[in-house]
Amino acid sequence: MIEQVLPPGVRVAELFADPEHTPDALFPQEATHIAKAVDKRRREFTTVRVCARAALGELGVAPVPLLPGVRGAPGWPAGIVGSMTHCDGYRAAAVARAADLASVGIDAEPHATLPDGVLGMITSESERRHLDGLARTAPHVHWDRLLFCAKEAVYKAWSPLTGGRWLDFLEADVAVDPLAGTFRARLLVPGDCPDGRVLTGFDGRWHVAGGLVVAGITVAV
Repeated sequence: MIEQVLPPGVRVAELFADPEHTPDALFPQEATHIAKAVDKRRREFTTVRVCARAALGELGVAPVPLLPGVRGAPGWPAGIVGSMTHCDGYRAAAVARAADLASVGIDAEPHATLPDGVLGMITSESERRHLDGLARTAPHVHWDRLLFCAKEAVYKAWSPLTGGRWLDFLEADVAVDPLAGTFRARLLVPGDCPDGRVLTGFDGRWHVAGGLVVAGITVAV
């Protein structure tokens, strides 16, 4: 599923259900981090790390603890960039070598209308007009959820590049191409990065299938 929105060089792993985890599914540090969480959170946390280690294995990277860092972002091994996502019925991870890509951002969501009140909190008036036009063109797609998914991918691509800076939903203006399966996110705040890079926006891809919507962004070195 997630490979539909990422270039071939990115290694991915995904699961559509939580397997029966053995006690060694997590490293001790990970188990300690999640020890007090509710069962749903523990299952998400564990399965998405099973996916991440499988994806890392395709790059020849040995299993290591993947602990949450700034704002919950996963801490990847040196020389690796990546992203994780999970929602009901889906867990996935995508990784690449930092020599090949500067950042990866992925997100998955149920393909369903956003809960009441959410759309107004995450979109501008112009984005809502854009969504209205998309709905007239293809009413079978839940464009509000797709836009949310794209903005989540934007944040996950932005955060590691900017040293963990926060990016609000309203600080990126997203336009979706319904035919090409792509989107463009224009940043509305300064995108200065510690390495001297200046971000102005992101280009990504989206895909809808099997009751899910996924979005992916990769940033060149």
